[in-house]
Amino acid sequence: MNEPGRILAVDPGDKRIGLAVSDPTQTIASPLGVVLHVSRVLDAAQIAEKAAEQGAVLIVVGQALDEDGLPSPQGRKSARLAEAIQQQTAIPVMLWDESGSTAEARNSRLMMGVPRSKRGGHFDEIAAVVILQSYLNALRPT
Repeated sequence: MNEPGRILAVDPGDKRIGLAVSDPTQTIASPLGVVLHVSRVLDAAQIAEKAAEQGAVLIVVGQALDEDGLPSPQGRKSARLAEAIQQQTAIPVMLWDESGSTAEARNSRLMMGVPRSKRGGHFDEIAAVVILQSYLNALRPT
């Protein structure tokens, strides 16, 4: 298990980058906000700064994989973003399979009974929560 402390999750997107953070016990993921995409270097700097502000001990970047388990084109972009973040901070950065996180974020709004009129919009933060909660759940022994 990781050393105790918060974990920051990143859901990379072409326009917006969703962020989520865990509680210090690494049990529950909560939405943190959205970073508007500017450029990889500036995005990475903003993410590294948010991680430092939160006292994160790890940054988890969601990476889309194809049906063969290989990074998709979007997954390769995620890997490049993770690399750029690592160049900006001493906090460890790792990639985590995000397959289905946006669909799961949409479904969570449906399951919570959010009215159709309010179900649209962006899922970036919620997708980051889904990615982080998936990672946190994988840390727990079964």
